Amino acid sequence: MKQYRANKLIRTLAINIILIIAAVLCLFPLIMALMNSFKTNGELLNNIMAFPHRLMLDNYYKSLDKMHYARSFMNILTITVISVGGIVLVSSMAGWKLSRTKTRLSGFFYGLFVFSMLIPFHSIMIPLFRIANQFHINNSLIGLAMIYIGLGVSMSIFLYSGFVKGIPKELEDAARMDGCGQFKIFFRVIFPLLRPITMTIAIMNVLWIWNDFLLPLIMLQDTRKYTLLLSTNMLFGQYTNDWAAISSALVLVAIPVIIFYSLFQKYILQGITDGAVKG
Repeated sequence: MKQYRANKLIRTLAINIILIIAAVLCLFPLIMALMNSFKTNGELLNNIMAFPHRLMLDNYYKSLDKMHYARSFMNILTITVISVGGIVLVSSMAGWKLSRTKTRLSGFFYGLFVFSMLIPFHSIMIPLFRIANQFHINNSLIGLAMIYIGLGVSMSIFLYSGFVKGIPKELEDAARMDGCGQFKIFFRVIFPLLRPITMTIAIMNVLWIWNDFLLPLIMLQDTRKYTLLLSTNMLFGQYTNDWAAISSALVLVAIPVIIFYSLFQKYILQGITDGAVKG
């Protein structure tokens, strides 16, 4: 018995050490950015791994000014809210309908959505930009949000469809007998039951859209419409870079999404597990 407890303690200790090392490795870039954000450029270039001699807040003031932080924050917030709202609405309805409709056509469309998840973004980047130009939705926050909706629905439909299979059809039949139409059945019966997977999808897409750099870089040319991450380009000079200010800018960009993730991260694993296992 003592040997068993000793072995269990050793295993637990080893697992905890591995997890701590993994956490440090994952957090290392953010720790370095935070530590270097309080340095002068001279200190940073002299030794990037050293702690700052004193806490310098000048870098944060400079970053807030050059990034036009408030305006950039509202830009990315607008894009994120519209995109995530559209993804949730379209994907939940499509996932419910595809899950409940057993025809070859529905199976084809479901397979098409799943297959589109395998297509890398870089292979459609140029055609997407040309299409956006033809429809005059480039350099527009609304247009960018529409593109995010189109790119984000595939994975969301896959998760919603798997989750819907765990919801009894009898609930829909009972609502239909009470005189509810398709929209009432969905919004009053089905959608409230999709809350766990909806939270998961919303969090995943918020993290993706907030941290995306490439698509806004391609679609937005007007600096007044830049997102937070894209506005960090303002701190890069033609010949020299203010690395201390760039570090503080990255910290300022990361803070909102870290707060958001810490508040809602418990829903991620639950929703993904439910969506994958049910049905």
